[in-house]
Amino acid sequence: MNEPRRRMTGKERREQLIQVSRTLFAEKGFDGTSVEEIAASAHVSKPVVYEHFGGKEGVYAVVVDREMQKLLSMVTEALSASHALVKLERAALALLAYVEENSEGFRILVRDSHAASGTGTFASLINDIASQVEDVMVAEFAGRGYDPKLAPMYAQMLVGMVALTGQWWLDVRTPSREEVAAHLVNLSWNGLTGLDPRPRLTATSREAERRRPVAPRPTDKELREREKARERELKELERIREREQREAEKLAREQEKARQRELREREKARERELKEQERLLREQEKARERELRELEKIRLREARAAEREAARLAKAAGREAEQEASRSRE
Repeated sequence: MNEPRRRMTGKERREQLIQVSRTLFAEKGFDGTSVEEIAASAHVSKPVVYEHFGGKEGVYAVVVDREMQKLLSMVTEALSASHALVKLERAALALLAYVEENSEGFRILVRDSHAASGTGTFASLINDIASQVEDVMVAEFAGRGYDPKLAPMYAQMLVGMVALTGQWWLDVRTPSREEVAAHLVNLSWNGLTGLDPRPRLTATSREAERRRPVAPRPTDKELREREKARERELKELERIREREQREAEKLAREQEKARQRELREREKARERELKEQERLLREQEKARERELRELEKIRLREARAAEREAARLAKAAGREAEQEASRSRE
C-alpha cells in the first residue's frame, strides 16, 4: 500500500512554489507564466500561491533575487584572489560555472533583458559586478601608468564581454568551460595584438577549478521522469482550464437566467404598479362622485330651507297685514 502523503509545512510549501516557478519562468518567461500554471505544477490551488507571495510578481521577485545573489556571490568570491590575472580567470570561470550548473536561473536573468540593453534585472546585476571589477582595474591601471579614470569604462567592457559570451555558451556548451574562460582571459588580458595562439589558464586557477564541487548532471532516467511529470502537469493544467471554462459558461448561463428573472420581476412590478394606479384613480373618481352627490344634497337642503323660510316670512307678513286691517276697522 502507498504511504499517505505527508502534508508540507508552510516553509516547505513556499520552497516548493519557488522551485516550480523557477522552472516555469526559465521556460516561458514572466509574461508567459500564469498563477494557474504555478498552482497546477505544484498541485495546489491558486489561493495558496497568493497566500505565500501575493501573486506572480511576488514569487518572481524572490526567484530573481536568489539567482542574483548566487551569481554575485560566486563572482565576488572569485575576485578575492591576489593576482589580477587570477582574479580575471576565476571571475570568468565563476560566471561560466553558474551558467552551466544553474541554467534555469541564468535563463531567467537574461530572458527578458539582454545584457547590453542597459535596462532590466541582468543589466543591473552586470553593473553590480562591474563596480567590483572597477576596483581591480583602478589598481592595475595605476601600476601600469594608465589613467585610473578610465577604469569604470574598461570594467563595463570586460564584464559585458564575459556576460555576453556566457549567454552564447548557454546554448552551445562547446568548447569546455575552462577553454572558453582561457580564451576570454586571452582576449581581455593580452588584447588582439598580443593574443596567445594556445591560451591556458594558470595552474592556480586550474587547481581551484578541479577542487570546486560540481553539481551532478541529471541522468537520462531523471530527464525522462521530468518530461513525464511535465506532461502530467500540462494535462492537469488543461483539465483545470477546461473546468474553469465550463464554470465560466455555467456562470454566464446563470447570470443570463438571473437577468431574465430580474426583467420578468420588473415587468410584474410595473404591471402591479399600473394596476395600483388605476385602482387609486377609480377610488378617487368614486370619492369625487360621492363628494358631488353630497354637495348636491346640501344644495337641495339649503334650497328647501330657503323656501320654507320665505313661506314663513310670507305668512308672518300676511298675519301682520290682517292684524293692521283689523285695527283699522276698530
